[in-house]
Amino acid sequence: MAKQPMLKFVQIDRVMPEKRAADARTEDFDEIYAEFAAAKAEEQASRCSQCGVPYCQSHCPLHNNIPDWLNLTATGRLEEAYHTSQATNTFPEICGRICPQDRLCEGNCVIEQSGHGTVTIGSIEKYITDTAWEKGWVKPVVPGAERRESVGIIGGGPGGLAAADMLRRAGIQVSVYDRHDRAGGLLMYGIPGFKLEKDVVQRRNDLLADGGVEFVLNCDVDAAKFAEIRSKHDAIIIATGVYKSRDLSMPGSGLTGIEKAIDFLTASNRKSFGDEVEDFDNGRLNAEGKKVVVIGGGDTAMDCVRTSIRQGATSVKCLYRRDRANMPGSQRETQNAEEEGVVFEWLSAPKGFTGDDQVSGVMVQKMRLGQPDATGRQAPELIEGADYVEDADLVIKALGFEPEDLPTLFGQRDLPVTRWGTVKAAFETGETEMDGVYAIGDIVRGASLVVWAIRDGRDCADAILDRFNNAAAVAAE
Repeated sequence: MAKQPMLKFVQIDRVMPEKRAADARTEDFDEIYAEFAAAKAEEQASRCSQCGVPYCQSHCPLHNNIPDWLNLTATGRLEEAYHTSQATNTFPEICGRICPQDRLCEGNCVIEQSGHGTVTIGSIEKYITDTAWEKGWVKPVVPGAERRESVGIIGGGPGGLAAADMLRRAGIQVSVYDRHDRAGGLLMYGIPGFKLEKDVVQRRNDLLADGGVEFVLNCDVDAAKFAEIRSKHDAIIIATGVYKSRDLSMPGSGLTGIEKAIDFLTASNRKSFGDEVEDFDNGRLNAEGKKVVVIGGGDTAMDCVRTSIRQGATSVKCLYRRDRANMPGSQRETQNAEEEGVVFEWLSAPKGFTGDDQVSGVMVQKMRLGQPDATGRQAPELIEGADYVEDADLVIKALGFEPEDLPTLFGQRDLPVTRWGTVKAAFETGETEMDGVYAIGDIVRGASLVVWAIRDGRDCADAILDRFNNAAAVAAE
């Protein structure tokens, strides 16, 4: 009888890839987790219980065939595992690094519920595709036949790039227009290298370019440019993401030294590229030698506190108005930050800032969680008389993002938007009320996860292909 290669979760404990020691990893911006060795990846993949109803798959926005590629990995069929993974996910090695697996696939792993510890899905996903790159299994897109239809994509983030990949595979002519000098969006400029090294993103950009995708970079799309792009292509996809930072309006909020998270992270990533960054060099967006306070509790806040540590801040504190259990960011990231020396001030919210011209402190009001509402969510309540001042030389606001005013920016008053400013589009197709205009990702959903943007990009590409194929069928009659 053949030896059973799976269901070994009882005999084999859950193991993550080795993590560099905190004092070593805070000296650079390299990724903190080592790669699985082949034997260890096979061992950990063999822990999968091969569920009849795989909750890991159903809770993945892309519905990745996770049990299948775990089985293939466990049995040494790694090239097949790569192709199975790539079939549903345009960027599996990126998702393996930055997806909040504890809230998605791993958080819903059946053996986790039985107390055996989840399968390390994200680390294995990363290992599979990193190995595929090393072995030369990842190839540029080669369409079976070229088509005359073209699509313009405004925004080179994960959603736009996922759509570009799918459309090129069908032979569609694709142009990606991006405001930055490198494509990738927040993958390139928002997420720090210790979570996602930038050569991992760039090699995907290069692969798309090698497959025939045109990149138009340093391209700010205004009314005239939008009209030009729309006239040039048979369909366009708006994939701009949401970059407008939420702000604070309170005493002292205009003081020097109070900065937006996106500006701080972009400056740091640009510096890592070797770019000239004046606001970093003059100290404005550089945490070195400063007492840093980050306001917020999401993944962007975690990126800011951990970046500040690496830049040489003398102290880094994170203020969040709820407790640890209610924090929206990844618990894994919070743990990593604590290991690196970040201090979290839970149930703490700012009420103003001290200083003359330069910020010198954050006025903090202590909170408690009130009674749960109908959804079970507990609202923070102010504790009277528990205020204090937290010393700060640099305050970073990581309060989330909102959409820019695209109807005005693009000169398209007919572009439908919601009361939150996001573009109104069909979730399954991305189609808007404007003929031939689609929208995907955060500009439709609001600030969300990379994996959802990839899902939207792939779904939108399928919808556009259906549109083109139906038009071709009608023309042929």
